[in-house]
Amino acid sequence: MTEKRGIQSEDLFQLKSVVNPQISPDGKSVVFVQTTIDEEKNDYISHLFFQELEAGSQPVQWTFGKNKNTSPHWSPDGTELAFVSNRSGKNQIYLLSIKGGEARQVTSLPSGASNPVWSPDGTKLAFNTSLKKDQTVLDKEEEKKPELAQALEVSKMRYKSDASGFWQGHFRQVAVVDVNTLELTQLTEGELDVSLYSWSPDGKNLAIGADLAENGDLSFTYDVYLLNVQTKEWTQVTNNSGYFANVTFSPDGLYLGMFGHERQFENATHPKIWLYETSKQELSCLTEEWDVPVGDLSIGDFQQGAVSPSLLWTNDSKGFYFTATDHGNTNVYFGDVNGEIRPMTVGDQHVYGLTVHDHSQKAVLAISNPTEMGNLYLLSMDESGTVEKLTDVNGEFLQNVTLSKPEAIEFEGAEGWKVHGWLMKPVGFEEGKKYPMVLEIHGGPHMMYGNSYMNEFQILAAKGYAVLYVNPRGSHGYGQKFVNAVRGDYGGGDYQDLMLAVDHVLEKYDFIDENRLAVTGGSYGGFMTNWIVGHTNRFKAAVTQRSISNWISFYGVSDIGYYFTEWQITADLHDIPTLWKHSPLAYVENVETPLLILHSEKDFRCPIEQAEQLFIALKRFGKETKFIRFPEENHELSRSGKPNLRKSRLDYIVNWFEKNID
Repeated sequence: MTEKRGIQSEDLFQLKSVVNPQISPDGKSVVFVQTTIDEEKNDYISHLFFQELEAGSQPVQWTFGKNKNTSPHWSPDGTELAFVSNRSGKNQIYLLSIKGGEARQVTSLPSGASNPVWSPDGTKLAFNTSLKKDQTVLDKEEEKKPELAQALEVSKMRYKSDASGFWQGHFRQVAVVDVNTLELTQLTEGELDVSLYSWSPDGKNLAIGADLAENGDLSFTYDVYLLNVQTKEWTQVTNNSGYFANVTFSPDGLYLGMFGHERQFENATHPKIWLYETSKQELSCLTEEWDVPVGDLSIGDFQQGAVSPSLLWTNDSKGFYFTATDHGNTNVYFGDVNGEIRPMTVGDQHVYGLTVHDHSQKAVLAISNPTEMGNLYLLSMDESGTVEKLTDVNGEFLQNVTLSKPEAIEFEGAEGWKVHGWLMKPVGFEEGKKYPMVLEIHGGPHMMYGNSYMNEFQILAAKGYAVLYVNPRGSHGYGQKFVNAVRGDYGGGDYQDLMLAVDHVLEKYDFIDENRLAVTGGSYGGFMTNWIVGHTNRFKAAVTQRSISNWISFYGVSDIGYYFTEWQITADLHDIPTLWKHSPLAYVENVETPLLILHSEKDFRCPIEQAEQLFIALKRFGKETKFIRFPEENHELSRSGKPNLRKSRLDYIVNWFEKNID
């Protein structure tokens, strides 16, 4: 028998991701998206797969070619599937008959189309498209001319986005296409961005979202509206008090269910479930007393294009299914309109996709755990609660690979608070040997490490490192007080939590070599890596990724800088001393740890000037450092960047640790 090996960075090109399952209206089958990497193109390929929900059935590929096919949505009668494909060069909406044949293109818009939503009678699709203020969906695409450099006029603060780059004067609008005649109707216009959520059961209204504030730069609310499909009139549902999204109608049309919050703790506020009664025009919070955030807030670095579900209603309109994030797990819950909440799944896992067929009491879940990259499972929602594995997309690959199974830990952090995390042993662990350890720190900071597959962690474990990862204060999943505690205290209690985590495992596990410790993290985790090496010399090597080093400059250069800084550091440009006090750059003279700096050229969330300042300061003080710049990539390099650069990033991390620790 061939000895199993640990996972390696180049294995990324062999692995498959499955996301976004959608049960058919008759409950007999499911469609999902599977993504692979084309090494020759150095890009991702996504296709739709179909599978019967019967014992022994196997997935059948429905789309082909070297392109991306995503966002599947069944027609109400289950005879067709709407999806988004970039096969024409831009994302457009296509229809595919379940009887087979070629997909039929139903939109051909200059800026493409996304987010298809079926009308209840199955004759129309609503969708989003981007338009300039004087452009309509009926305008034809202009003939392409040789591209010349153009000046960028900037008049608003939100002129760039890490996701989409510099703003080019387009606004996200809602339109409708008749799937038979291909007739287009534009429903929204003007200088605003509109989100499309769902269609009312009577076909009269669309649930949409928008911010109508006059000064969008200083507005941080997002409201829900009903858009009359015939008159195009808007009716406001929420009351300018917070951020609301992910809206779905109950089957009888009496309720709108949504996720949202009223910004009591700004972006550290728990998302909750809200109901709007259409007859009474009343909005209420169903989970006000439930100290758990709804939705999937677990961090991963593997799945491509995962879609977190909104409320999925029961047929009688009295209940709904949803996911929530709690103590390292994302599981499925059931709620009803009276406010009762109960778990539908339990266990150490990350449910990152969910679709429900209430009539037959079936659900398909996309599930990952630390030693499973992600697969689909069929859940019987009756008393049996049986779970059946539907896919095994990486099964053949894993036959020759060993993954490290982490052990959960809990310890007393700063101020006596309980802190939760995991320790992963090296692959091939041998009793009596001493091993180096890497402390991993997540971004956000308001996210959560969980019981999910982490490719980077497994690669480090395969290289002989123990991996420690915890959820310090500021992380979701441990109550509202815990997630809010980091605000105004960056580098305080959060730093102590992390150092106490290291102390805890060194005391409990004698195989960890306290003289061979390393630390790394990205975004907030990069900030904290910078902070750590400026405040302790206990780590022999560090890698900071997409980090923050200077809150003063971050305020003006990040796409979220001016408000994120005020929310998180609780200081603005009138309080330079506080911003500098929390800036790792202020402590760079103290750094003795060899520090590798990884950053993407087009990161607008934590712009590369943050890395440049840090690198120059370290070099000026004669510190050991190296700066790696990744071309064309943004803040999402580790998760969805070009495959060759994702691999390169992993190799840089491993090589830096090997050079400075072993």
